[in-house]
Amino acid sequence: MLTYKYTAREATSGKKVQSVVQADSEQSAAKILRGQGLSVINIKVYKNTGGVFSKIKNRITTKDKILFSRQLSTLINAGLPLVQSLRSVSNQITNKSFKVVINQVINDIEGGSAFSIALSKHPNVFNEIFVGLIGAGEVSGTLDKALARLADQQEKDAEILSKVRGALIYPAVVIFVMVAVVLFMVLKVLPQVENLYKGIPGVSLPLLTRVLLVFSHLISKYWWIIIIGIGVLGFFTSRWARTLGGKQVVDKIKMKAWPIGPLFMKMYMARFARTANTLIASGVPLLQVLDITSKAINNVHIEASIKKASEKVKGGVALSDAITHDKNFLELVPSMLKIGEQSGAMEDMLAKVADYYEKEVDNQIKAVQTIIEPVLMIVLGIVALIIVAAILLPIYGLAGKDFIH
Repeated sequence: MLTYKYTAREATSGKKVQSVVQADSEQSAAKILRGQGLSVINIKVYKNTGGVFSKIKNRITTKDKILFSRQLSTLINAGLPLVQSLRSVSNQITNKSFKVVINQVINDIEGGSAFSIALSKHPNVFNEIFVGLIGAGEVSGTLDKALARLADQQEKDAEILSKVRGALIYPAVVIFVMVAVVLFMVLKVLPQVENLYKGIPGVSLPLLTRVLLVFSHLISKYWWIIIIGIGVLGFFTSRWARTLGGKQVVDKIKMKAWPIGPLFMKMYMARFARTANTLIASGVPLLQVLDITSKAINNVHIEASIKKASEKVKGGVALSDAITHDKNFLELVPSMLKIGEQSGAMEDMLAKVADYYEKEVDNQIKAVQTIIEPVLMIVLGIVALIIVAAILLPIYGLAGKDFIH
């Protein structure tokens, strides 16, 4: 399908509107617009010439999807037909990329597709959780509730990720500033100390200063090679991290490395419980819940554990028993699941597990920040001591020999 940019006028209000629509041809696009009660003034193929900045600006964010879910839930709950509700929401979307996707979903529904099937054609926008919940809502006739649960789920996930990223921003900024200061001292100040020593017979720079000057000369002479090397290393590391072997290493580090390991483990448990709770509350079968949840965790080791548990559940084993003693699950999870299975309140127990670990994520973030701050201060102190010593030792050496008065 092609994307068309159009200018049209609303038949009822006479208001001029500009937007985009996806269709196989210009005639099909015009027909779609007429079906929406619009009188076409101008229509042409839309070409995105904004480059990288335009793509970043029109990137479909979690916030866009949360707002879409909330608005659509409200309109459907008010009794409006699905297509009319989608058009109403589409008219309020400011993100052009998202508007294109929603208009295509509308076109597919009008062509006879189910809502969940239409959404599944855009996996980069609507993941399996989204599609699975919508499908369950369609079958049970509770689409508005499914959309509301989706919005809640996405808000919780976004909140946890925001907190984790926030905890990592401070050390990243400190490290960046530290590297910048060290580079300035090594590239600008140390060479002046070297020039001070030149031409003075019988004196030599201290070992520490000479070592740092070697780095200074290397960086000054081969800076472009170093930048290219860092870029190439970053590119291939990024590519490697997307492979199965790379993911296994990176995900294992997230789970085990101190002090971030406990933080990520609690985040994964919160995500598992919240996702499973949302799916079960919407009437999704347990095996499908496990399949969708395994992909939502975003950790290959926990995904493998969930799939292994799913095979045991197929054989008649209770989920709590299937994940008991699994090192990729914290002990509270199977214990709470067992209570839920025995009492018939699995949904409630999962909600309590999610709430508990979401609070634990907050506590763990504070603990990590408490640990990181003094560690960074110590590292900064050591680096500052090395740099100051490399600069002052030569000067004191000259002063001691009466070369500086």
